[in-house]
Amino acid sequence: MGRKVTVATCALNQWALDFEGNLQRILKSIEIAKRKGARYRLGPELEICGYGCWDHYYESDTLLHSLQVLAALLESPVTQDIICDVGMPVMHRNVRYNCRVIFLNRRVLLIRPKMALANEGNYRELRWFTPWSRSRQTEEYFLPRMIQDVTKQETVPFGDAVLATRDTCIGSEICEELWTPHSPHVHMGLDGVEIFTNASGSHHVLRKAHARVDLVTMATTKNGGIYLLANQKGCDGDRLYYDGCALIAMNGHIFAQGSQFSLNDVEVLTATLDLEDVRSYRAEISSRNLAQASKVSPYPRVKVDFALSCHEDLLEPPSEPIEWKYHSPAEEISLGPACWLWDFLRRSRQAGFLLPLSGGVDSAATACLVYSMCHQVCEAVKHGNQEVLADVRTIVDQLSYTPQDPRDLCGRVLTTCYMASENSSQETCDRARELAQQIGSHHIGLHIDPAVKAVVDIFSLVTGKRPLFAVHGGSSRENLALQNVQARLRMVVAYLFAQLSLWARGARGGLLVLGSANVDERTSLLQTFTVTRVWKRVNTIFLWLPTHRPGSDQLPPAWGSSFTLGMEPVSPPHLTRCHPSLSPGQFYRVLGPCSVSSFHSQADSSSLM
Repeated sequence: MGRKVTVATCALNQWALDFEGNLQRILKSIEIAKRKGARYRLGPELEICGYGCWDHYYESDTLLHSLQVLAALLESPVTQDIICDVGMPVMHRNVRYNCRVIFLNRRVLLIRPKMALANEGNYRELRWFTPWSRSRQTEEYFLPRMIQDVTKQETVPFGDAVLATRDTCIGSEICEELWTPHSPHVHMGLDGVEIFTNASGSHHVLRKAHARVDLVTMATTKNGGIYLLANQKGCDGDRLYYDGCALIAMNGHIFAQGSQFSLNDVEVLTATLDLEDVRSYRAEISSRNLAQASKVSPYPRVKVDFALSCHEDLLEPPSEPIEWKYHSPAEEISLGPACWLWDFLRRSRQAGFLLPLSGGVDSAATACLVYSMCHQVCEAVKHGNQEVLADVRTIVDQLSYTPQDPRDLCGRVLTTCYMASENSSQETCDRARELAQQIGSHHIGLHIDPAVKAVVDIFSLVTGKRPLFAVHGGSSRENLALQNVQARLRMVVAYLFAQLSLWARGARGGLLVLGSANVDERTSLLQTFTVTRVWKRVNTIFLWLPTHRPGSDQLPPAWGSSFTLGMEPVSPPHLTRCHPSLSPGQFYRVLGPCSVSSFHSQADSSSLM
């Protein structure tokens, strides 16, 4: 009997409720895994229906269509002769669980429900699912008739169990269970499980990749074993970006690393590893063997007449350990939101974005994120990604178009608009125009004074009073009201141009409105998107960095030393500094607690200038 196993994990760009598309991506990943010689394929959490279904989990149709996809997977010849581990919601005894369904050759081997649900931060899994609380216990699950017709099984094990193949033992964790203090892999490893799998739906947070890698390497350092982690990637229809980072580790070392920011819908990692390395590693840890392994309660084992290894594998070269390559904080800020923007744009079937460009830090950072998106799209097309090319051609409505220059693509998908008033400065106008020229966006300049005057005239006609700015003797209420009129009119004008500016240019489609803000500001304004959820100081450094990276385009200093919001007449005491002086060395200290995990945030009125 051989001892080298080839296993596969993947990162898939699944979309909530896109059952047909999700099915095709799952099949493609299994096909790639088999082509690479894998005998076990692990997919992301809830990959069949998409993680972000939210209250659609309450609907019976979500469960029904998930079962239909499972039936299609079982029937497909692609899934033969490989153990497939897929994620979907399952109703058992009228209770909804977040499950892994593991099958082989048209037979379901085990349904493993999630035992620790994520319910903090952006997660609300307890709203839709119930955790399985019966550790090391299983029940009979009666398969629906559509699955019985395919598998010829009536019941299958449902619960906390492991798979015992002819050559090894495999145990499952699901996302949050890796992050809990009492992770299942600890006791599974002590009970002889040699391969751990973790299907995740883990969204991007700045520097979170470090935590993932540390958890996996520490788990296999203490207990030995092979660890596979799969994750969703992309925007699945909500405000979060899932950043992939699939990996394969063994005995504290990384053997395969997936990309963190990629426009590829399907990414499959494989590694060929020697089970004897796990066994010898564990045998050397006497504290594990004497004090703990002999006392652990056994897991129920589902016997599988299948081997992950081959009889003759002496000439099969094992994979070599690698060093994990991390992105810098600036790269994460640049790439993560840009990938999210691309996914949302292509799924919305709109023709691009409209961004009110104020000449300040936040809107400039948002514009640079769109430019970063265009750069990634061009790189993906350059490397032969046909799905991205097809999406670009659909968005720009040109079937023969091939993006090569990010500035050219930016001019097709991004419209920037500077909405001046009598209170605006020439400096901010120049900054906005220069930035638009540098990134190549289609730029519009207009004045909102006639609209502001019309609204104020209506108020004066009805009340007989005319509000004044504070610098002209008005009260703080008058001053705030006049600023709000400008901000709200800018919002209305932005949506008007988003809907009709392409029509005026003889092009099809509409534009998605981009907004910008940072966590230093607290006033709220509803927008389609607000992208830069970081501090203004961080935005400043984010804009500084591209101009100093070799080979990158030189972006203009649209974040000068000081400027006004353009909401009230300029007076020296009212000048507001756009950002404090900040050296590049302070960048990492500033980034400490900030997160770009959620791209919706409170916005300030300056974002629609």
